[in-house]
Parts: sequence; structure tokens; C-alpha cells
Amino acid sequence: MAESAPWDYQGTADRKREYLRSRRKLREIRDRLVAQTGTDAAFDYELLLLFSRTRISASLFGPFLALCVVGAMSIWASFETLAYWFAAVVVTKLALLRLCRAFERVEPDTAHVRSWQVRFIVFEALYAAAWGALVFIPLQGQVGVGFMVVTLALLLFTATQAMLASNIVTIATAATIPVTGGLIVFLVFFVEPQYQPITMVVALAQIYFMLLSRRIHDTNRAMLAFRAEKDALIAELEQEKSISDEARRRAETANVAKSRFLATMSHELRTPLNAILGFSEVMTDELFGPHAIDQYKDYSKDIYRSGKHLLELINEILDLSRIEAGRYELNEEAISLVDTVEDCIYLVKLRAQEKGVQIVEQYEPAMPKLWADERAARQICLNLLSNAVKFTPVGGTITVKCGWTMGGGQYVLISDTGPGIPEEELPIILNSFGQGTLAHQTAEDGAGLGLPIVRGLVKLHQGHFDLQSKLRHGTDVTVTFPRERVMKALPAMEETA
Repeated sequence: MAESAPWDYQGTADRKREYLRSRRKLREIRDRLVAQTGTDAAFDYELLLLFSRTRISASLFGPFLALCVVGAMSIWASFETLAYWFAAVVVTKLALLRLCRAFERVEPDTAHVRSWQVRFIVFEALYAAAWGALVFIPLQGQVGVGFMVVTLALLLFTATQAMLASNIVTIATAATIPVTGGLIVFLVFFVEPQYQPITMVVALAQIYFMLLSRRIHDTNRAMLAFRAEKDALIAELEQEKSISDEARRRAETANVAKSRFLATMSHELRTPLNAILGFSEVMTDELFGPHAIDQYKDYSKDIYRSGKHLLELINEILDLSRIEAGRYELNEEAISLVDTVEDCIYLVKLRAQEKGVQIVEQYEPAMPKLWADERAARQICLNLLSNAVKFTPVGGTITVKCGWTMGGGQYVLISDTGPGIPEEELPIILNSFGQGTLAHQTAEDGAGLGLPIVRGLVKLHQGHFDLQSKLRHGTDVTVTFPRERVMKALPAMEETA
């Protein structure tokens, strides 16, 4: 089976993402149409489930408060009447708890939220009515004090009901209206006139409890919305992560295939190139006799230069591929950084003199050796010097410095007085095969691999590469080797007898 092209996977990923987005949008619209309360159907179920769990967790509060009321009211009412009232409270409470546990066992997909809300409203109203019946229990003795105790107990119960049932406003209303309504009716028709102003307090308390329930309901609904958004975001991140992992796997596979291809083609390309270079050099030097036509000698020189340029390009590509694949092996030894830089300057000095470019050398004395790969260090210096000579105009200056860093390492600084590099082009030239506008304008030879190779080789030495450039002011390139690679002189060994 042929492997699909890389862009096929990207197109598939885009189509999959668009499909998931459209499906999510369709589900949201459908949920809004199904919802009976104006909110999302999923939120209705979550709010009802939260109400049910809150009721179960606070199941002991109501009977405990009723038991306290029975103990306090036994001074003004008969114990038998209070026992009947307490039994009604406990029975309605147990029925409500049983309904809550039955709802928790229902699957979310099969739960009809509207019908369950009606059931909860009915049972909450019965439970509240059982509590509201407290005001109609006959009192004896100091009736005024007993009535105040009843009023305070019912207001406390109403506040608790409003808090516990605040997830669903309709249920909160059913859980409080029977109590406050019965209390208001009793105040208006069955008590002395001096107690009737309490009616206003009870009515205001009911309004306040409803507003508080609405506020808590809105807060819980917003919390559920945020949680749903978080879950959707996590799901989308997981989807993106799977897509990213698949893309990374494909990129790694392609990178391995590229390395294998380059390793195979290096031998296939270098063999004929060596023959081309050798034979063209023989013809250029006229080892077997002069050419009958002088133009053939010029052609031979062109063949030799082109073949050498192609061989250098192949070597650069292979070096960069090995660095990127992590297969570049360093042959480390003790080297002198100053000596390596001087050798590289000697190789490019002739070309610099032809352009009228001056090279200024500044070295700190008595620098110890580095533990590094000499070939890699030489390639770093040659690439940087070649770029400096290439882009420095006639009459310019190249300054080469070697010295100590603040941390005890060693550095090489190559500074030129060239035209500089625009800031927006710095990321381009540091990428593989990247070339700035100056390279295109001057039509200089090169494939844009010099600086990426330098960065890779410096990284292999745990060093640091820094490029600073400004238009019409020149370019400064600094290569730093860490302190750990600087070799220190060891003390002489003492001779033993």
C-alpha cells in the first residue's frame, strides 16, 4: 500500500477538526431546543443532581432542628401533639431522601428532567407544609414567648431550605412558601394585633431568601458552564495532542528516511564527482600534453570549479543532516583555539586581499587548550570567516578576537563592517537553506547552510552562538565554549622514592 502524501494528513486533520466543531455546535442547538427551563438540558440535569446530593448530605439537619423545637416547645404545647408533628416532619423528610436516592440511580441519558423536577417540587412542598403546621399547634401559658420561639424556628428553617434548594429556583420556592405563607396567615388571622407587624418581617425575609436562591442558582449555573468549557477545552487539547503526536511521528519517520537517503546517495554522488574532479584537474594542468584549442582548458577549469562547489554543497548537506539526526560524532582532543583561528584566517586571507578587505587579529595571551573536535572548530571558524569576507565590501575591515568569557570559558568574535542584516531576516538566515536579500542581490554562491551548521556544531560542544547585526553598521558573530571544556594545567607529580 502506498504511503499517503504529507499534505493528505493535514487535510484530514482539518476536516476532522471542522467536523468536530460542527457536531458540537449542532449538539448545543439541539440541547437548547430540548431544554424546558431555558437553560441547557445538560445543565438542568447537573443542577438537579447537585440539589439531590446537597439534600442527602444535609439529611440530618431537618430532623435535628425539629427535635430541638420539640424540646423547646414542650413548655407551651402538649407532648403528644408535638410528637405527631415530629413524626410528620420525619416521614416527609424520609420520602424526600428516598426520592433523591432514586434520582441518583437514574442514568443521565434516560432521565426526564422536567418530570423529576415536578416530583421534587411536590415532595419539598409536603415537607415544608409539615413544618408550617407548627404554627397551628395550640399553645398554653406564656403564649407570646412560645409564638416568638415558633417564629424564629420557622425563619431558620426557611433560610436553610432556601440555601439547600437554591440550585433549582422553582424547588426553592416550593420549599419555603408553605412555611412563610402559613406563618403570614397565622399572623394575620389568629394572633393579637401587637404581633401582626411581624408579618412584614416574614414577607421581607421570604423575598430576601428568593433573591438569595436566585443568586446562588446563577452562580452554580455559571460554575457548571465554566466546567463544561474546561472539559471541552481539555478534550480539544487531547485531540490536538494526538494530532501533534501523529505529526511528530511522521516527521521523525521522514527524518529517518531522509538520513538514510543522504547516507546512501553520498557514496553514489561522491564517486563520480571524484572522477570528474580528478580528470578535470588533469586536463587543466595538461599533464598529457597541451590542448589543441585553448578554450578547452577554460572549460576544464569551469568543470573543476563546478564539481568542487557541488562536492562542498553535498558535504554541507550531509553534515547538517547528521547534526539534525543526532548522529554527528565528535572526535574530541586538546586543541588551541587561537591556532585554529589563525589557520582559518590564513586560508581566507588571499581572498580577502583580492577584495581589499583587511583582517585584524586580537588574541589574549597564554590561553589554555580546549577539549573539542578540531575539524568541527575549524569548520565553525571557516564558515564564519567566509561569510564575513563574502559580504564585507571593498575597503572594509574584519576583526577577529579570541579571549576569555566572564564565566571562565573561551570565545571567538568575528566582526565585520558589512551592510548588516535586517532584523526581520535574522530568523530566516539561521534556518536551513535560508538566505537574506543581500545574498540574492549580490548573487553570492551558497546554499544557506553555513550558519545552521555552525549553530549545530556549537550546540554539540555545549556552547553558545550569538549573532548581532544592524543595517549599515555590520555584523558581530560570537561563538562561546563553556568553562567545562577549558583544560587546566595539572600540577607536577611528585617523585616517590
